[in-house]
Amino acid sequence: MNAVKIIECPRDAMQGIKTFIPTKQKAAYIQALLRVGFDTIDFGSFVSPRAIPQMQDTAAVLDSLDLSKTTSKLLAIVANTKGAEIASTHSQIDYLGFPFSISENFQMRNTHKTIGESLITLNEILNIADKSNKQVVAYLSMGFGNPYGDPWSTEIVGQWTEKLAGMGVKILSLSDTVGSSTPEVIRYLYSHLVPQYPEIEFGAHFHTTYDKWFEKIDAATQAGCRRFDGAIQGFGGCPMAKDVLTGNMPTEKLLSYFTSTKIKTNLNPLSFESSYNEASKLFGEFK
Repeated sequence: MNAVKIIECPRDAMQGIKTFIPTKQKAAYIQALLRVGFDTIDFGSFVSPRAIPQMQDTAAVLDSLDLSKTTSKLLAIVANTKGAEIASTHSQIDYLGFPFSISENFQMRNTHKTIGESLITLNEILNIADKSNKQVVAYLSMGFGNPYGDPWSTEIVGQWTEKLAGMGVKILSLSDTVGSSTPEVIRYLYSHLVPQYPEIEFGAHFHTTYDKWFEKIDAATQAGCRRFDGAIQGFGGCPMAKDVLTGNMPTEKLLSYFTSTKIKTNLNPLSFESSYNEASKLFGEFK
């Protein structure tokens, strides 16, 4: 079995913290993460500072990073064409991440656009990325269920996957935005979608309560997923979902699972331990 890709998400961990974390401290933490061997660091976002004040210094953080000794790639979240255009001017960035929800309610809450408008935006972002030699990671939020009353089924997820594949999306991360996924749904979706769309790299962005992490990772892995998002110690979660009980998938749980199942991760254990300690200090200070 090939090594899995682990994407560390300090942006997701930090963005909901109300107290502003100084740029220097953000950069120092991300610099520590760059030594671990993560495939990708989801480090920041180019969105309105009114929406996510914590990420207003993403460009300054980026300019503070030393990328000369890392193999990790950088991903920035964008919510509209303007954000994509700004992010595309930074040569250090490899991926533009775009949150696309199959829930009309959540798409409006997250990006203030309808699903139809978001499809137009995604197409524009794909064109911008192509011209700037970057790739787009599309996040299919509410991919495992919908608590807002919008229609949801595995068939609907399949239909949207087909639509995004036709638009040229090559990396699609199913997002468990409010932690509602079950092993049965996870297993069903990946076991059907992965072989059906061999041109797409499918990822998993799980939010989870402490007692559900193992079953989610195990179901996705057994069904063919090889790309996982995490945040050290499970910090963060979606600030638009307002669920304080549901955090990000703890990266240490991903590492524990893959180590126990002898699946390669390419992470350096000592550097990971150092980053874990840095996370304790940073998030202990800023809550």
